[in-house]
This record gives sequence, C-alpha cells and structure tokens, in this order.
Amino acid sequence: MSQIPRGRWTAEIEGDFVVFIIGAKVRNPVRARRAVPLLIQMRAMLRDLERDPSKGLLGYQMHGGPLGVIVQYWRSFEDLERFARNPSDRHAKVWHDWFASAQHHNSAVGIWHETYKVRAGEYEAIYQGMNDNFGLMRAGRPLPLGRHQAAATRMGATESTRGRPVDLQ
Repeated sequence: MSQIPRGRWTAEIEGDFVVFIIGAKVRNPVRARRAVPLLIQMRAMLRDLERDPSKGLLGYQMHGGPLGVIVQYWRSFEDLERFARNPSDRHAKVWHDWFASAQHHNSAVGIWHETYKVRAGEYEAIYQGMNDNFGLMRAGRPLPLGRHQAAATRMGATESTRGRPVDLQ
C-alpha cells in the first residue's frame, strides 16, 4: 500500500511473536549528559538489526522522538535475548557502558522496557486511516478487515462477549 487505504485493516503475523516496548526519560539534561550518548545508540542498534533480518527483529515503530518510546516486534524471546547479550552486537557494549558509567544510579535519567510473548492468533490490531508502515502491519502482513468481524473473533474467542457484531461500514 503506497497510499492510505480506505476502510479498516488488520495485521497478521505467522506464528508466535514478541512485543518489546522500550523507552527513556531524561529529567535533567545536564546531569544526564553521560547517559544521552548511550541512549541515542538505540537508532544505530535498530539500523544494525534492519541490515540483518536473521537476528529476529520483524519491525518497529518509534513514538515521541529519539528518547521516546519504541515498539518492537520480534520473532521470538530467544532472538531478543540473543541480540541483547551478544558481545558482538552494539547493545551489549552500550549495556556495559551504562553500568560502567553508573547511569543506573543517575536519577536524572531513566530507562524502561516491557516484553510480551504473543501466541499465534491471540492478538488484535485495527487500523483506519493508517498506511502499512505502521505498527504490527509494518512487522507482519496487512489485511482488510471483514465487515462483520468482531474483536472476539479476531482474538480467537469463539463468540463475542457483547452479542452480535456491529456493522461499522
């Protein structure tokens, strides 16, 4: 899709996958001056991963600028862990430098992440007015959403908890 498609769309990924959400917060740029160069290495890490799809990153979306939130989609938790701990990948060096420079004790900056394992077919994604370069569509395959398809059906439930599906088109 090069244009913004009409209607509602969903996304499909074959098999299980992992959603990894990571972000940073700089409260005081002066006191966080040693942390910021480490934080901005995330863009380079993502470029490295894009160049080598065998590492398992399926796609990602950045929100809120270079120190905002990044939603990543991975083929497996094992792929994510392998990347994070591999001494020949950029992340391991940045991780080491973060602790070596005592940024884990620096209250002027914070980092966080959350990891979710998603079983095949047990997720929902809805897009309207978005192109296929966004969210799960970027990592998987965009599909037009069926006219009467309810959220419970998309999540793999056998029947909707709200009764009959609503015709939104």
